[in-house]
Amino acid sequence: MLVFGEPYEASNGTVIITVSRTGWGRRGERPVGIYSVGAEGVTWTPAVDASWHALIGVCTGFAAAVIGTIAVLRRPPWPEMTERVMTALAQARIAESRHT
Repeated sequence: MLVFGEPYEASNGTVIITVSRTGWGRRGERPVGIYSVGAEGVTWTPAVDASWHALIGVCTGFAAAVIGTIAVLRRPPWPEMTERVMTALAQARIAESRHT
């Protein structure tokens, strides 16, 4: 449910009305934005919750780091350097040099 605050008149004659949303439980009221009523007309300015945007950014970065780590651990970007692979590469080079 939206709750409209008491109108406040600024020094330039603009009337400002705050708008909040009532929440359930411990949340209380959350700001939604303000209406500004002046000679130019009525404007709506939404409230921006910067902490919520920051939390979304941190979670996105964390998810990207986890996915990247899993991808590297499952299939590293560097070539396999096991003894079996190195022996096979050496034998292939020897066989190639014999054919040329």
